[in-house]
Amino acid sequence: MDYKYIEQLLERYWKAETSLEEENILHAFFSQGQVPEHLAQYKSLFDFQKNRQNLHISENFANRIMQRVENMEEKPVVAKRIPLIVRLRPFLNAAAVVAVVMLVGMAAQHSFNGENTPSWDYNAQSYTDTYDTPEAALDETMNAFRIIGNGLRTAEAIDSLNNVDAETNIENDEANHH
Repeated sequence: MDYKYIEQLLERYWKAETSLEEENILHAFFSQGQVPEHLAQYKSLFDFQKNRQNLHISENFANRIMQRVENMEEKPVVAKRIPLIVRLRPFLNAAAVVAVVMLVGMAAQHSFNGENTPSWDYNAQSYTDTYDTPEAALDETMNAFRIIGNGLRTAEAIDSLNNVDAETNIENDEANHH
């Protein structure tokens, strides 16, 4: 059987040049049980369109949607404060990358200069100990740690006193206003 007319209608259908009557002819053709093998690939498309036409929105659809919209809680939009350090982080990252590249470049330049004499002393024997015994060095180190610890405790105590004074001033101000 010759299906030239259907093939011509399909060509016009893909170009969106068919009328409603011609599209109905195509739908009727592809809704029949047997379709030629070379046109079978289009059958599922027309079946899908036929099934889509049978779908309808229920009568109370708009009412249900409006009811859901009305029941939704409005959440307030809160502006988030972004600290300066967070805003500057990309620039700090870029500066760190530049610093690393410069360091690597300087190290490479130093190694390629061909200087055979180092500018610093690698000889560990030229360094002398400050203390005669390890116990004396340990005692001096522990003394330095004690001094640092006392300084930190003093600073913490002063800071705590400032906080207590500030809280007392706030309480006194509130009492005077009432």
